[in-house]
Amino acid sequence: MYTFIKFGGSVITDKTGREAADMAVIEALAGAVAAARAANPALALVIGHGSGSFGHHYAARYGVHRGLPVDADHIGFALTAAAALRLNRIVVDALLAAGVPAVSLQPSASLSSSGGQIRRWETEPISEALRRRLTPVIHGDVAFDTDQGTAIISTEALLSFLALHSPLRPSRIVLVGESAVFTADPHRDPTAQPIPLITRANITQVLHGTGASRAADVTGGMRSKLALMWQLIEALPELEVRLIGPVPELVTAALLGQPLTSGTLIRQ
Repeated sequence: MYTFIKFGGSVITDKTGREAADMAVIEALAGAVAAARAANPALALVIGHGSGSFGHHYAARYGVHRGLPVDADHIGFALTAAAALRLNRIVVDALLAAGVPAVSLQPSASLSSSGGQIRRWETEPISEALRRRLTPVIHGDVAFDTDQGTAIISTEALLSFLALHSPLRPSRIVLVGESAVFTADPHRDPTAQPIPLITRANITQVLHGTGASRAADVTGGMRSKLALMWQLIEALPELEVRLIGPVPELVTAALLGQPLTSGTLIRQ
């Protein structure tokens, strides 16, 4: 079985800035991944990350996520793609420095979408990398879209497609971002409480209480991410999704499937 992990763009960058990578967090997360691989050399891991203040700024400015006609000026598409790749290089280099055999695989090079949803993606290079004990690193990216011209494909959408439409069936997905899912936005409501467990019994209530991102996020924020993960859990009943903050010890424990003292667990 495989483990997927996503480094949220809001934790590896300052999303209110412009291409502001948080190197301390990125390096700490890379070290946490290295520690998990050292503890379990058989760990088969796919890493994804968001674009944060790199890609989201250009995508929002030029409307890449809303779609650009074929005959439109595509400079915004190119700028968004380039920014996402700059952050990807930073993340991959940090992983390599920590001893993780990370290899970058750009989704847009082999992906197309329709109506903002992945239509086709050549995922064999990811499987091949895993067969060679490498750690593939993907990222939220631009896409050519048959319906709306262009689209932005979130990291969660990429991981979901991998889980459903490739041989890489994950046993767990770890989302590193907020410290947990809360009853309300903890940045705006001091009475917000963490939700330790989300199941079929409370998913509707949880989705009602979550909202969009506080900064530029063309992929929809927490509510859309949770909804997508729940759809994935319904399709793969044995899957567990863990949402945790960027605490290295928690990340290592989550990758190893150990019990966690904080965060949110989502399961059937």
